[in-house]
Amino acid sequence: MVRPVNLANKSFTGLRGKVASLVERNAFVNGIAAVILLNAVTLGLETDDHIRAEYGAALHVVDLVILGIFVIEILLKLFAYRLSFFRAGWNVFDFGIVAIALIPAAGAFSILRAMRIFRMLRLLSIVPSMRRVITALLNAVPGMLSILGIMMIIFYIAAVMATKVFGGSSDPLMQEMFGSMGDSMFTLFQVMTLEDWPDVAGPTMVLFPWAWVFFVTFIVVTSFAVLNLFVGIIVDAMDIIHDFEEEGKGVKDFVHKENEDIRNELDSLRGDMAEIKSLLVAASKK
Repeated sequence: MVRPVNLANKSFTGLRGKVASLVERNAFVNGIAAVILLNAVTLGLETDDHIRAEYGAALHVVDLVILGIFVIEILLKLFAYRLSFFRAGWNVFDFGIVAIALIPAAGAFSILRAMRIFRMLRLLSIVPSMRRVITALLNAVPGMLSILGIMMIIFYIAAVMATKVFGGSSDPLMQEMFGSMGDSMFTLFQVMTLEDWPDVAGPTMVLFPWAWVFFVTFIVVTSFAVLNLFVGIIVDAMDIIHDFEEEGKGVKDFVHKENEDIRNELDSLRGDMAEIKSLLVAASKK
């Protein structure tokens, strides 16, 4: 459950307060998560021709009921949070997933029937640990783009070298793997992922015995260095998110304690005022 930031400390009254309390209960959130998982199971069953032929109508009814539950959930949140609902990115994400499901899956929109499985992505907005991972990934995007730029430069340099040297051979296999920039970049991508890279390096080394220097250097730089930078940036982003949440939790606990102390002081003052009032009343009667 993601409450908009601007409503984090706001208390609702009346029917709006009851609805907000309902959608924020753990039982309600867990129930929606269970419905999402059930929907994923039914959509998986629909891929089986035999099951679809025998139980297709029942699965369709279940799908409509589940969609109805999602719509009611979104409407309840809109009633509780009003337009502030859209100030939380995860709420917008949920709204978009449900809105896509409401588009008639016929004609030009028939592909949307296959996109119904995207409803399972709503688990990302419900499970806090999943939200934390996605948030860390989004925060890591700027750093990942920089590394991707470095990777492209390395790839371009290596592809130019491979095309000019290895692709200059009249050997058909060399022409297939390094005959053009596109072929060279695809082959080098295969080498970087370590997928059957000896099948690339072996034949090349038969014609160019020193080629092992090129491939070893390329693998060390790309697979063992640059790719690990991606992992490092993501881990660092997750640490930052964790520290931020811990700090926010500490501030929340401090504010809660302060509010509790203020309430105790007010209760004490009310007691003192009541005692003074009773003394004044008693004195006025004398």
